[in-house]
Amino acid sequence: MLKFTISGVVLLLGLLNLTTSPSAVASDLTFEFKNPSFSGQGYSNHVLSIEQLQFQRKKEAEEKAAAEAAKAKREAESTTLAKFLNNVESRIYAQLSKQLVDNMFTDDGANSGTATIEGATVYWLKDTTSDTITVTITNEDGTTTEIVVPLSGFGF
Repeated sequence: MLKFTISGVVLLLGLLNLTTSPSAVASDLTFEFKNPSFSGQGYSNHVLSIEQLQFQRKKEAEEKAAAEAAKAKREAESTTLAKFLNNVESRIYAQLSKQLVDNMFTDDGANSGTATIEGATVYWLKDTTSDTITVTITNEDGTTTEIVVPLSGFGF
């Protein structure tokens, strides 16, 4: 009586198949790297993908830093003290501009004047022959803006 185990039967069938099968052909085993950095196949796409990932990560970090800086600036500008100082500064400039305009349009005042505000020079000249006031604003960098205001035609 012959006893066969399952592993013995599988081995026996495998041997019979190898010896009787005409299509059993041996081939060389070859090893190839899958990583394009080593194999060279698809290397340019691999490098391009890495560059794009690095660029996007850098861009996201810059955008995040800019957003955080803008948020900090908004928070600093929205404090009660900052609002108060902006209001005071606005009222001071409004008062200065009112005094400047009052001096320009008075009949018994000077015919010219100069004011310097934060590095910019404001010069005005009242020309009674042409009935105009010329305001020239010269910035620190030398650029100028000229405004000609007619004195007649205002019916206040």
